[in-house]
Amino acid sequence: MRALRLAFGTALCLAISFGMDLSIPIVAPVFAVFLLASVNRPMPLKAALGLVMVVAMTTGSGLLLVPLLQYYFMSGVLLVGLCLFLAFRYGLRGGNNLVSTFLVAGVTMISAAGTADLQLAMTVVGALAKGLLLAVVALGVSHWLFPEPPSPQKPPSKPGLPNDDATHLALRATLVVMPVFLLALADPSSYMPIIMKSVSLGRQSCTTTARGAARELLGSTLLGGALAIAFWFALKWFVHLWMFFLWMLLFGLLVARKLYGLSHTRYSPSFWLNTLVTLIILLGQSVQDSVAGKDVYTAFAVRMGLFVAVTLYACLMVQLLDVRPRMRQGTTTAGQAPPPS
Repeated sequence: MRALRLAFGTALCLAISFGMDLSIPIVAPVFAVFLLASVNRPMPLKAALGLVMVVAMTTGSGLLLVPLLQYYFMSGVLLVGLCLFLAFRYGLRGGNNLVSTFLVAGVTMISAAGTADLQLAMTVVGALAKGLLLAVVALGVSHWLFPEPPSPQKPPSKPGLPNDDATHLALRATLVVMPVFLLALADPSSYMPIIMKSVSLGRQSCTTTARGAARELLGSTLLGGALAIAFWFALKWFVHLWMFFLWMLLFGLLVARKLYGLSHTRYSPSFWLNTLVTLIILLGQSVQDSVAGKDVYTAFAVRMGLFVAVTLYACLMVQLLDVRPRMRQGTTTAGQAPPPS
């Protein structure tokens, strides 16, 4: 049931977003993936509206960072980095991971857009709020169609990490996102998909070890790109909104079966989650390029190259920030006097 909910809710958000011609149509399906993968119970109306309002207000606070980025650049960049660190650390310490992810996306996308045009920033605020609202509606519809089997006990909440570990991982995730944010300041409207990709990588880096970083991060990015290519050529057979929905339902179900362990795989759920997010971002941007009359294949190649570059940088950060603590520990041990025999 969970695989069906994830695939149906994602496909529903994708079809409605492009059907209604929302300003940033990939936001709603990406938020739906995070929401449906994290919440296994229908969200009450009051809680759903509260989540949308809280996220809209907190992400809208990214507008306050725009004057600092315009007139006091270094101070603004440092404040953005601090906000990202606190948002990641909040989720790692046991807070709501959804709120943490939405805050990271909002702070980076809104503040970057505001440096180019305040109207663009307001458009991003509206797109994030509408996307989250649509994802919440998709969550309710998916649970109505595919209800969760009744459980006698509420599943226990996941405990937060110790303070030192949460601080270390939050710093690593912040360093993954920050260079992409700085790159986006040059042309915010073109780099919005890269920001969303970096947010997904930052979230994934919190659960990835140095040993499996390349396989998890780079492998999921390349697989997402391959699935986006297959989706694009399948969609070209018959271009219609309903076929867009049905193909997304099929591809989403294939990935969701791996994510929930219904089909045997050696990769972690975060690998498949990042694969699905990458597929949606690349595919959605290709559809928009086609509508705008751009060269789809050239734009896809450039965007995929940027995705791979960002992923390689994320792998480097995971390696560096995992090796150094072990090096310090090894140095301390080597410097101690040997025990008496």
